[in-house]
Amino acid sequence: MSLFSIERRKVIVDHARETGRADVSELSKLLSVSAETVRRDLTSLEKSGLLRRVHGGAVPVERLGFESDLATRSTRMIEEKSRIAEATVKHLDNAEAIYIDEGAIFQLLADRLFPESPTTVVTNSLAIAVSLAGRPNVEVISLGGRVRAKTLGAVDFWAIEMLETMVLDLAIIGANGISVQRGATVPDAAIAEVKAAAIKQSRRRILIADHSKVGADSFVRFAALEDFERFITDDGVSPEHADELRAAGVDLLLA
Repeated sequence: MSLFSIERRKVIVDHARETGRADVSELSKLLSVSAETVRRDLTSLEKSGLLRRVHGGAVPVERLGFESDLATRSTRMIEEKSRIAEATVKHLDNAEAIYIDEGAIFQLLADRLFPESPTTVVTNSLAIAVSLAGRPNVEVISLGGRVRAKTLGAVDFWAIEMLETMVLDLAIIGANGISVQRGATVPDAAIAEVKAAAIKQSRRRILIADHSKVGADSFVRFAALEDFERFITDDGVSPEHADELRAAGVDLLLA
């Protein structure tokens, strides 16, 4: 039975992340479609920021150290990210000082944050800081630093120096790649340093990401999976990846 284009493109992305490459001729046989159909799919996936075209096929952006911008992320996997955000809010456990990472999934989390008692939110995301400013029972501390145009997140030593003065109850962190072998990874060293600093200053840490990040490896490692008390993702993660994570001792929650 032939697949719809959205199903076919999911197979292509999953295959690219598993093998490190999406080869046109190989995918044509795998999907029982023409090479031209595969090329059109690859072009569409590149426009969505999921793959980067190379001669004979494409590679996942994580392998090259590329990342999509906030506008692209905010339109991708909204249902899955919303479920993850909902689940994460239930595991704050009355934390009074929370670090919230940058990115679309964290904006969805911030949109759902309505604490009943005074809570301090520290974030390197300008978008999240603006959205929470003035929220009842929320005091916002926005980290300074160089603002990255793609995500509106602050990085470099200014942000790290601010974090080093803080004692946080909980850090909620994301990653571009999550695997048992490599841990939590991102495409850029400046991003990795801020995440690592937030983890270091926090008593508890929760990792959150949609299932497309699972099994992928990006360029810079910033944490081991055992550094987190829990990993919250959506139920689109493959049974093989879920089993591998649990076998490695990860407290995996599927939203």
